[in-house]
Amino acid sequence: MAVNKWIKYLLFFFNLLFWISGCIILGVFIYLKVNKDGNRITNESIPGIDLMIAIGVIVMILGFLGCCGAIRENRCMLLLFFISLLIIFVLLLAAGILGAVGEDKVKDWVKERLEKFTPLSTQPENVKSDLEKLQRELKCCGLVNGPSDWNVVPASCRCNATETDCVPNSIYNTPCVIKVVELMEKNMEIVLGIAFAVAILLIFGMAFAMILYCQIGRKDGATTGTGTTTNA
Repeated sequence: MAVNKWIKYLLFFFNLLFWISGCIILGVFIYLKVNKDGNRITNESIPGIDLMIAIGVIVMILGFLGCCGAIRENRCMLLLFFISLLIIFVLLLAAGILGAVGEDKVKDWVKERLEKFTPLSTQPENVKSDLEKLQRELKCCGLVNGPSDWNVVPASCRCNATETDCVPNSIYNTPCVIKVVELMEKNMEIVLGIAFAVAILLIFGMAFAMILYCQIGRKDGATTGTGTTTNA
């Protein structure tokens, strides 16, 4: 039985796109990693850049395995590709479930990461500067305990009396950890949407890989059988 060329080339182009996506993810997040404008506070509380670099490398390796396995009709590479996608799918599913049921744990984890920067008086100037930028952007003051995290409340904590979070002495009363968690929650729907799309792609990738794997096996079996008959 011949290998279905449509399945073979569909899997090849699927993995080529997969590999290109990995290159783009890796390039973009390495650039962000080395960019001098990174904020240490947000990098510590949401360490997504390192995670995305790792994902980019994994996607590139999987894309390479899938491309070679498809075009060379290599069952070993296709099997490795299938198992890798299955593992990623299970991890993605587990992460989604944990994210849904462990929301409070995520909040506690973010708070724990930010607490290492207190007391602020002992932190270097670049950390204080990063926090002040964050306070201006998110309209908050202090990291975990609010304005009391500062010995001297900086100008970035000042606000207009008409604003909701502004206390009578014209200072933001909300600690930045709450604002960071709220920001994560707002973006959670986008993250879940991307995760769902990736899961669908993984299912299609696994289906194509297994179909091609089985077809190559049947082809090899038929070739072996024909050769044995001829020798007999």
